[in-house]
Amino acid sequence: KAYPEFSGGGSKQYPNFTFNPGKEGTYTFLTDILKEITALFPSKYIHIGGDEVHFGNEQWNRLPEIGELMKTEGLDDLVAVEHYFLNRMSDSIRTLGKTVMGWDEVVTAGLPVSNTVVMWWRQERPEQLEKAISKGYEIIMCPRLPLYLDFVQHPSHQYGRKWSKGEYAPIEKVYHFPGTDYTSGISVATPLIKGIQGNIWTERIHTPQRLQFMVYPRLSALAEAAWTQDHSKNYENFNLRMDKMLEIYKKYGIVFFNYKDPESSPEVAGPEKRK
Repeated sequence: KAYPEFSGGGSKQYPNFTFNPGKEGTYTFLTDILKEITALFPSKYIHIGGDEVHFGNEQWNRLPEIGELMKTEGLDDLVAVEHYFLNRMSDSIRTLGKTVMGWDEVVTAGLPVSNTVVMWWRQERPEQLEKAISKGYEIIMCPRLPLYLDFVQHPSHQYGRKWSKGEYAPIEKVYHFPGTDYTSGISVATPLIKGIQGNIWTERIHTPQRLQFMVYPRLSALAEAAWTQDHSKNYENFNLRMDKMLEIYKKYGIVFFNYKDPESSPEVAGPEKRK
């Protein structure tokens, strides 16, 4: 919206959803932003996204500059256009001395294995994890279930997200990740798996209190899931130790969901009830 001259996608439901990959100025503009990011932040990595482009690229078919790009570069379809864009931006990041990070859609884009880290986020697409491993990409596992902390953590909760089958993300499931139930039997015993990450998206979280309620106590389970091998996990033992942790939350005024006594910690309201 701020720079409409570089917008080139969108749909009725998702207007102004993408940049225009058919304009050379788009790449100049975005590379300038990446240069600024590089100057401001010392991180080795820059995350370029790369997910859900199909939500808003239907107008690409009507843009003459994209038609010309497809003809010039020999791109057969809009997915190929998407991959072309990702590779151009990956080249810019690599030139700046940084490593690319992207969501698991980038596995099929042909980005350089030596300079790309894949974040597997679609638990319903385990084949993307398998492809990333087979191609030799470094991987961070952060699937929506059970590691998106904007998903509700108790069936009584009315705000926040649930998966299509009514699934949610209770603390026990976070603790047991990445057991084979979550990776469809795919072995994750490989040095390519660099770790796990919990994500939380705040479009339905409008207050610090709501944010804390969604994060705690699942953050404690996430920490143990990250540093504990599956064969060493003991949920009963973890559950006992959480008594002390819940007291620490109280001491420091942290708003949390008491999963052991749900009625003692009513849900902190969000802006809207889940649909």
